[in-house]
Amino acid sequence: MAVPEVIPMSYEPDYHTGTIGHWAGGQFLGSVVAAFRQGYTRTDDWLQHKRWYAVLHTFDAEGRLLASKIECTGSEDDHRRSVDTAQERMAKWLGELDGVRFADIAVRPFRVEFDGVVFGLVVEEFEGEEHAELYPNNIGFYEPWDGLYDT
Repeated sequence: MAVPEVIPMSYEPDYHTGTIGHWAGGQFLGSVVAAFRQGYTRTDDWLQHKRWYAVLHTFDAEGRLLASKIECTGSEDDHRRSVDTAQERMAKWLGELDGVRFADIAVRPFRVEFDGVVFGLVVEEFEGEEHAELYPNNIGFYEPWDGLYDT
């Protein structure tokens, strides 16, 4: 089965998809996530290279990307401050959307690069099968395209 044009994502409170849903302008997908820049290879100072981000993608009702807000809030060497700041930023951004309702969504694949990191829902092949991978979260969506994911 081919990857559908619009990929469903199930809302799971307090887990990987706990900040997805609908707002007056369409749908949203948010996260607080850590990532390394593309091309990074492990070094002794890896804590400084693992960076935390607040991310909020908005989509229209048909799942087309409208905008992406992405902010680096610090690195792993200051974990608590970096994560707290990212969570605060996410809460602020969600608070700026009208009519937020956490729920299942369905969005089209997209890709945004920021700070040397890929953010998006990217169609890829894995073990001979196409799937959609949410980056940098590393969450995969597969057949039967029911909104469930694999980490």
